[in-house]
Amino acid sequence: MDHMHLADPPRTDAAPSGPYLIRRPLRQTAAVVVASPHSGRAYPPEFLDASRLDAVALRRSEDSFVDDLFACAPAHGAPLIAATFPRAYCDPNREAWELDPSMFADSLPAWVNTTSARVGAGLGTIARVVASGEAIYRRKLRFMDAEHRVQACWAPYHEALAGLITGTQELFGACLLVDCHSMPAHSLPAGQDGPDFVLGDAHGTACAPAVTARIERVLTGLGYRVRRNDPYAGGYITRHYGRPRDGVHAIQIETARALYMDEARFERSTGFTRLQSHLSALIADLAEAGSALLHP
Repeated sequence: MDHMHLADPPRTDAAPSGPYLIRRPLRQTAAVVVASPHSGRAYPPEFLDASRLDAVALRRSEDSFVDDLFACAPAHGAPLIAATFPRAYCDPNREAWELDPSMFADSLPAWVNTTSARVGAGLGTIARVVASGEAIYRRKLRFMDAEHRVQACWAPYHEALAGLITGTQELFGACLLVDCHSMPAHSLPAGQDGPDFVLGDAHGTACAPAVTARIERVLTGLGYRVRRNDPYAGGYITRHYGRPRDGVHAIQIETARALYMDEARFERSTGFTRLQSHLSALIADLAEAGSALLHP
Protein backbone atom coordinates (compact mmCIF):
# COMPACT_ATOMS: atom_id res chain seq x y z
CA MET A 1 0.00 0.00 0.00
CA ASP A 2 1.20 3.52 -0.76
CA HIS A 3 1.87 5.17 2.62
CA MET A 4 2.44 8.89 2.70
CA HIS A 5 5.19 10.48 4.77
CA LEU A 6 3.91 11.41 8.22
CA ALA A 7 3.96 15.15 7.66
CA ASP A 8 2.60 15.07 4.12
CA PRO A 9 -0.82 16.53 3.29
CA PRO A 10 -3.54 14.08 2.26
CA ARG A 11 -3.04 12.50 -1.12
CA THR A 12 -5.14 14.16 -3.80
CA ASP A 13 -4.49 11.71 -6.59
CA ALA A 14 -7.03 9.12 -7.55
CA ALA A 15 -6.18 5.91 -5.73
CA PRO A 16 -4.39 3.82 -8.36
CA SER A 17 -5.87 0.55 -7.19
CA GLY A 18 -9.46 1.71 -6.87
CA PRO A 19 -11.67 2.49 -3.89
CA TYR A 20 -10.23 -0.20 -1.63
CA LEU A 21 -7.12 -2.27 -1.02
CA ILE A 22 -7.10 -5.87 0.13
CA ARG A 23 -4.07 -7.45 1.76
CA ARG A 24 -4.44 -11.20 1.66
CA PRO A 25 -2.44 -13.88 3.45
CA LEU A 26 -0.73 -16.43 1.24
CA ARG A 27 -3.32 -18.84 2.59
CA GLN A 28 -6.26 -17.83 4.75
CA THR A 29 -6.04 -19.83 7.96
CA ALA A 30 -8.26 -17.71 10.22
CA ALA A 31 -12.03 -17.30 10.25
CA VAL A 32 -11.45 -13.56 10.58
CA VAL A 33 -11.79 -10.56 8.24
CA VAL A 34 -10.31 -7.23 9.36
CA ALA A 35 -11.72 -4.02 7.87
CA SER A 36 -10.74 -0.34 8.03
CA PRO A 37 -13.48 1.69 6.31
CA HIS A 38 -12.48 5.16 7.51
CA SER A 39 -8.69 5.33 7.04
CA GLY A 40 -8.80 6.33 3.36
CA ARG A 41 -6.82 9.44 2.48
CA ALA A 42 -6.94 9.79 -1.31
CA TYR A 43 -8.81 13.10 -1.64
CA PRO A 44 -10.17 13.82 -5.15
CA PRO A 45 -9.03 17.29 -6.34
CA GLU A 46 -12.58 18.23 -7.31
CA PHE A 47 -13.71 17.44 -3.75
CA LEU A 48 -11.01 19.68 -2.28
CA ASP A 49 -12.02 22.43 -4.73
CA ALA A 50 -15.69 22.16 -3.70
CA SER A 51 -14.90 22.29 0.02
CA ARG A 52 -14.82 25.47 2.07
CA LEU A 53 -12.35 23.71 4.40
CA ASP A 54 -8.68 23.16 3.88
CA ALA A 55 -7.20 19.69 3.53
CA VAL A 56 -6.13 19.54 7.18
CA ALA A 57 -9.65 20.30 8.45
CA LEU A 58 -11.10 17.60 6.19
CA ARG A 59 -8.76 15.05 7.73
CA ARG A 60 -10.45 15.40 11.13
CA SER A 61 -12.98 12.83 9.94
CA GLU A 62 -10.28 10.27 9.13
CA ASP A 63 -9.47 7.25 11.24
CA SER A 64 -5.86 8.04 10.47
CA PHE A 65 -3.42 5.11 10.23
CA VAL A 66 -5.93 2.51 11.45
CA ASP A 67 -5.19 0.36 8.40
CA ASP A 68 -1.52 0.45 9.41
CA LEU A 69 -2.30 -0.42 13.03
CA PHE A 70 -3.95 -3.63 11.86
CA ALA A 71 -1.54 -4.36 9.01
CA CYS A 72 -0.55 -7.54 10.86
CA ALA A 73 -3.77 -9.33 9.89
CA PRO A 74 -2.39 -11.22 6.85
CA ALA A 75 0.55 -12.48 8.93
CA HIS A 76 -2.03 -14.20 11.14
CA GLY A 77 -3.93 -15.72 8.23
CA ALA A 78 -6.67 -13.10 7.91
CA PRO A 79 -7.39 -10.71 5.02
CA LEU A 80 -7.46 -6.96 5.60
CA ILE A 81 -9.62 -4.61 3.54
CA ALA A 82 -9.18 -0.83 3.72
CA ALA A 83 -11.05 1.92 1.91
CA THR A 84 -8.80 4.31 0.01
CA PHE A 85 -11.41 7.08 -0.33
CA PRO A 86 -11.92 9.42 2.64
CA ARG A 87 -14.93 9.25 4.89
CA ALA A 88 -15.65 12.95 4.35
CA TYR A 89 -16.13 12.18 0.63
CA CYS A 90 -18.26 9.03 1.02
CA ASP A 91 -18.93 7.06 4.20
CA PRO A 92 -19.12 3.27 3.81
CA ASN A 93 -20.28 2.92 7.42
CA ARG A 94 -23.69 4.24 6.48
CA GLU A 95 -26.54 2.88 4.40
CA ALA A 96 -25.96 3.56 0.72
CA TRP A 97 -28.51 6.36 0.59
CA GLU A 98 -28.56 8.27 3.89
CA LEU A 99 -28.67 11.80 2.47
CA ASP A 100 -29.48 15.24 3.83
CA PRO A 101 -31.87 17.01 1.40
CA SER A 102 -30.63 20.43 2.56
CA MET A 103 -27.27 19.65 0.91
CA PHE A 104 -28.70 19.25 -2.58
CA ALA A 105 -29.91 21.74 -5.15
CA ASP A 106 -32.34 19.24 -6.68
CA SER A 107 -34.96 17.03 -5.08
CA LEU A 108 -33.97 13.61 -3.80
CA PRO A 109 -35.82 10.44 -4.82
CA ALA A 110 -38.52 9.33 -2.40
CA TRP A 111 -36.64 6.15 -1.54
CA VAL A 112 -33.65 8.01 -0.07
CA ASN A 113 -33.35 7.84 3.73
CA THR A 114 -33.47 11.51 4.74
CA THR A 115 -34.58 11.08 8.36
CA SER A 116 -31.98 8.97 10.14
CA ALA A 117 -30.22 10.33 13.21
CA ARG A 118 -26.95 10.23 11.27
CA VAL A 119 -28.39 12.45 8.52
CA GLY A 120 -29.70 14.81 11.20
CA ALA A 121 -26.19 15.07 12.64
CA GLY A 122 -24.78 15.93 9.22
CA LEU A 123 -22.97 12.60 8.96
CA GLY A 124 -24.86 10.68 6.31
CA THR A 125 -23.39 8.74 3.41
CA ILE A 126 -22.31 12.09 1.97
CA ALA A 127 -21.39 14.08 5.06
CA ARG A 128 -22.50 17.69 5.47
CA VAL A 129 -19.91 18.37 8.19
CA VAL A 130 -16.56 16.99 9.28
CA ALA A 131 -16.29 15.17 12.59
CA SER A 132 -15.50 18.43 14.42
CA GLY A 133 -18.77 19.97 13.19
CA GLU A 134 -17.64 22.40 10.47
CA ALA A 135 -19.62 22.49 7.22
CA ILE A 136 -17.76 20.97 4.28
CA TYR A 137 -19.20 22.53 1.12
CA ARG A 138 -19.21 26.00 -0.41
CA ARG A 139 -22.43 25.35 -2.31
CA LYS A 140 -25.11 22.74 -2.75
CA LEU A 141 -24.47 19.43 -4.51
CA ARG A 142 -26.62 17.64 -7.05
CA PHE A 143 -28.05 14.18 -6.53
CA MET A 144 -25.92 12.94 -9.41
CA ASP A 145 -22.85 13.76 -7.26
CA ALA A 146 -24.12 11.41 -4.56
CA GLU A 147 -24.95 8.74 -7.13
CA HIS A 148 -21.42 8.88 -8.50
CA ARG A 149 -19.82 8.51 -5.07
CA VAL A 150 -22.05 5.65 -4.02
CA GLN A 151 -21.45 3.80 -7.28
CA ALA A 152 -17.70 4.50 -7.41
CA CYS A 153 -16.84 4.08 -3.71
CA TRP A 154 -19.56 2.70 -1.44
CA ALA A 155 -20.80 -0.11 -3.66
CA PRO A 156 -17.38 -1.56 -4.64
CA TYR A 157 -16.19 -1.48 -1.03
CA HIS A 158 -19.21 -3.38 0.20
CA GLU A 159 -19.11 -5.82 -2.68
CA ALA A 160 -15.49 -6.63 -1.81
CA LEU A 161 -16.20 -6.84 1.93
CA ALA A 162 -19.20 -9.11 1.40
CA GLY A 163 -17.05 -11.30 -0.84
CA LEU A 164 -14.41 -11.69 1.88
CA ILE A 165 -17.07 -12.58 4.44
CA THR A 166 -18.73 -15.13 2.16
CA GLY A 167 -15.39 -16.67 1.23
CA THR A 168 -14.42 -16.97 4.89
CA GLN A 169 -17.75 -18.60 5.73
CA GLU A 170 -17.26 -21.11 2.94
CA LEU A 171 -13.81 -22.01 4.27
CA PHE A 172 -14.57 -22.19 7.99
CA GLY A 173 -18.34 -22.35 8.38
CA ALA A 174 -18.34 -18.97 10.15
CA CYS A 175 -16.73 -15.54 9.97
CA LEU A 176 -15.72 -12.86 12.45
CA LEU A 177 -15.61 -9.36 10.98
CA VAL A 178 -13.44 -6.99 13.01
CA ASP A 179 -14.40 -3.46 11.92
CA CYS A 180 -11.64 -1.06 12.97
CA HIS A 181 -12.04 2.62 13.82
CA SER A 182 -10.46 5.35 15.95
CA MET A 183 -11.94 7.89 18.34
CA PRO A 184 -10.75 11.46 18.89
CA ALA A 185 -9.95 12.92 22.28
CA HIS A 186 -13.09 15.08 22.17
CA SER A 187 -15.46 12.13 21.73
CA LEU A 188 -16.39 12.09 25.44
CA PRO A 189 -17.75 14.88 27.67
CA ALA A 190 -15.13 17.10 29.28
CA GLY A 191 -13.85 15.82 32.58
CA GLN A 192 -14.49 12.16 31.81
CA ASP A 193 -11.65 9.70 31.69
CA GLY A 194 -12.04 8.07 28.32
CA PRO A 195 -11.48 4.41 27.58
CA ASP A 196 -8.62 3.24 25.40
CA PHE A 197 -10.98 0.99 23.44
CA VAL A 198 -14.73 0.82 22.91
CA LEU A 199 -16.09 -2.51 21.69
CA GLY A 200 -19.35 -2.19 19.78
CA ASP A 201 -21.40 -5.34 19.28
CA ALA A 202 -24.78 -3.61 18.90
CA HIS A 203 -25.54 -4.47 22.52
CA GLY A 204 -24.91 -8.16 22.06
CA THR A 205 -26.84 -8.63 18.82
CA ALA A 206 -24.02 -8.48 16.24
CA CYS A 207 -21.72 -11.19 17.57
CA ALA A 208 -21.55 -13.98 20.13
CA PRO A 209 -20.97 -12.74 23.69
CA ALA A 210 -17.89 -14.96 23.90
CA VAL A 211 -16.25 -12.94 21.10
CA THR A 212 -16.70 -9.59 22.82
CA ALA A 213 -15.61 -11.07 26.14
CA ARG A 214 -12.47 -12.57 24.62
CA ILE A 215 -11.42 -9.31 22.95
CA GLU A 216 -12.08 -7.41 26.17
CA ARG A 217 -10.04 -9.95 28.15
CA VAL A 218 -7.06 -9.69 25.80
CA LEU A 219 -7.06 -5.89 25.79
CA THR A 220 -7.51 -5.50 29.55
CA GLY A 221 -4.76 -8.08 30.03
CA LEU A 222 -2.49 -5.76 28.05
CA GLY A 223 -3.31 -2.94 30.44
CA TYR A 224 -5.95 -1.03 28.49
CA ARG A 225 -9.22 0.48 29.68
CA VAL A 226 -12.08 -1.09 27.71
CA ARG A 227 -15.73 -0.10 27.51
CA ARG A 228 -18.60 -1.80 25.69
CA ASN A 229 -21.12 -0.05 23.43
CA ASP A 230 -20.71 3.39 25.01
CA PRO A 231 -20.58 5.75 23.23
CA TYR A 232 -20.12 3.57 20.13
CA ALA A 233 -22.35 0.51 19.82
CA GLY A 234 -21.48 -0.19 16.18
CA GLY A 235 -22.40 1.49 12.93
CA TYR A 236 -24.01 0.28 9.72
CA ILE A 237 -21.27 -2.25 8.95
CA THR A 238 -21.48 -3.96 12.33
CA ARG A 239 -25.27 -4.06 12.35
CA HIS A 240 -25.66 -5.01 8.69
CA TYR A 241 -23.15 -7.84 8.54
CA GLY A 242 -23.42 -9.11 12.11
CA ARG A 243 -25.80 -12.08 11.86
CA PRO A 244 -24.66 -14.56 14.52
CA ARG A 245 -27.49 -16.99 13.76
CA ASP A 246 -26.14 -17.22 10.20
CA GLY A 247 -22.56 -17.66 11.36
CA VAL A 248 -21.37 -14.09 10.70
CA HIS A 249 -20.20 -12.19 13.76
CA ALA A 250 -19.23 -8.51 13.59
CA ILE A 251 -17.62 -6.30 16.19
CA GLN A 252 -16.54 -2.68 15.95
CA ILE A 253 -13.30 -1.70 17.70
CA GLU A 254 -12.78 2.00 18.43
CA THR A 255 -9.21 2.86 19.41
CA ALA A 256 -8.30 6.10 21.19
CA ARG A 257 -6.15 8.18 18.85
CA ALA A 258 -4.18 9.50 21.81
CA LEU A 259 -2.60 6.06 22.09
CA TYR A 260 -0.84 6.23 18.74
CA MET A 261 -0.93 9.63 17.04
CA ASP A 262 -0.64 13.38 17.37
CA GLU A 263 -4.16 14.44 16.41
CA ALA A 264 -3.22 18.04 15.61
CA ARG A 265 -0.33 17.13 13.30
CA PHE A 266 -1.73 13.88 11.86
CA GLU A 267 1.48 12.05 12.70
CA ARG A 268 2.19 8.74 14.36
CA SER A 269 3.40 9.17 17.92
CA THR A 270 5.99 7.17 19.81
CA GLY A 271 3.18 4.90 21.04
CA PHE A 272 2.32 3.68 17.53
CA THR A 273 4.67 0.69 17.39
CA ARG A 274 3.73 -0.54 20.86
CA LEU A 275 0.02 -0.36 20.10
CA GLN A 276 0.53 -2.03 16.73
CA SER A 277 2.27 -4.96 18.42
CA HIS A 278 -0.56 -5.29 20.94
CA LEU A 279 -3.18 -5.30 18.21
CA SER A 280 -1.14 -7.95 16.42
CA ALA A 281 -1.36 -10.03 19.59
CA LEU A 282 -5.14 -9.52 19.62
CA ILE A 283 -5.59 -10.64 16.01
CA ALA A 284 -3.27 -13.60 16.65
CA ASP A 285 -5.44 -14.61 19.61
CA LEU A 286 -8.65 -14.41 17.58
CA ALA A 287 -7.05 -16.35 14.74
CA GLU A 288 -5.86 -19.05 17.13
CA ALA A 289 -9.28 -19.30 18.75
CA GLY A 290 -10.58 -20.11 15.29
CA SER A 291 -14.09 -20.88 14.21
CA ALA A 292 -14.67 -22.74 17.50
CA LEU A 293 -15.13 -19.32 19.13
CA LEU A 294 -17.90 -18.58 16.63
CA HIS A 295 -19.75 -21.85 17.26
CA PRO A 296 -20.60 -21.68 20.96
